[in-house]
Amino acid sequence: MHIRLLQRDEIPLIWTIDRGEVIHQIYQLRAGELVLTPAYFEARGWAPGQPAADTPLLYACFDRGGAFIGMFDGARLAGVAAVDTRRIGARGDQVQLARLYVSRGDRGRGVGARLFAEAGAAARALGAASLYVSATPTAGTVRFYLARGCRLADPPDPELLALEPDDIHLICAV
Repeated sequence: MHIRLLQRDEIPLIWTIDRGEVIHQIYQLRAGELVLTPAYFEARGWAPGQPAADTPLLYACFDRGGAFIGMFDGARLAGVAAVDTRRIGARGDQVQLARLYVSRGDRGRGVGARLFAEAGAAARALGAASLYVSATPTAGTVRFYLARGCRLADPPDPELLALEPDDIHLICAV
């Protein structure tokens, strides 16, 4: 596998990533504490309409100077991390991990860890102190970020919280 920056015209490759997953537990934030809750469902890929709705947002992020880091297995995109350049946080010293996806068959092989490390390096290169993560509340996703040093955002970014109120909002020093 090799890692490299995506070009703008490669952004549609993101939709070739297999996001499928069987979920057994999710985290919820209650009184400032993470609570693990049973919740069974099967994510079978991208939500209907998500590629069409999100592609313009991804292009806008790229056009602002966002970093799109791809992990490739030959010509196939196995995973991607996108770091936005827009400053957030009370001190304006955070940038957002706008996306981090790893294909189902590539999970558990270090792809996500490598992409997250590269995203942190991109955030540092932008002069940010922290990477802001709005994480899907699935147990595996939240545990992945916590294992990499993320902690609950206190307070969470109000705009991102309004967009994703069920997500677990985290920050990670870079």
